[in-house]
Amino acid sequence: MASPAKPVNAFIGLGSNLGDRAANIESAVALLGATPGVAVVRVSRNLENPAVGGPPESPPFFNAVAQVQTTLGSHALLERLLEIERTLGRQRRAKWEPRLIDLDILLFGDQIISSHDLVIPHPLMHERRFVLEPLSDIAPDAVHPVLQMTAKGLLENLTTG
Repeated sequence: MASPAKPVNAFIGLGSNLGDRAANIESAVALLGATPGVAVVRVSRNLENPAVGGPPESPPFFNAVAQVQTTLGSHALLERLLEIERTLGRQRRAKWEPRLIDLDILLFGDQIISSHDLVIPHPLMHERRFVLEPLSDIAPDAVHPVLQMTAKGLLENLTTG
């Protein structure tokens, strides 16, 4: 996929529930910011949350969201996120297992992408408080391009719905 002609505003979900969780997230943000074609605009605070979907004894996560501007295409950004995960020691063995770092593209501009290796917007983001809270902290007006609701509206919907 070709690189976009102008920078795209993207949001990256970050999570860690092994090791020094805060340092893992900081390291991932630093590596992301050192990527040619990627500028980190802002990062939410870390929020501690119970692990969702994994084994019952899984340690709690720190979750955050980073806003970036990128000239990379969506698939190139995904490849870079996977490379950062590997660099920081992530090994993929089982779905939703405890992990040193987890990086997900939540939103990529207003694009809707559905391919075998990438779905944007993230298919579960509208159901996950641990995504919507940090996203709402830094970009309450970010719009989910499928649901046509803001991050703040999606979070409020979780609270009231």
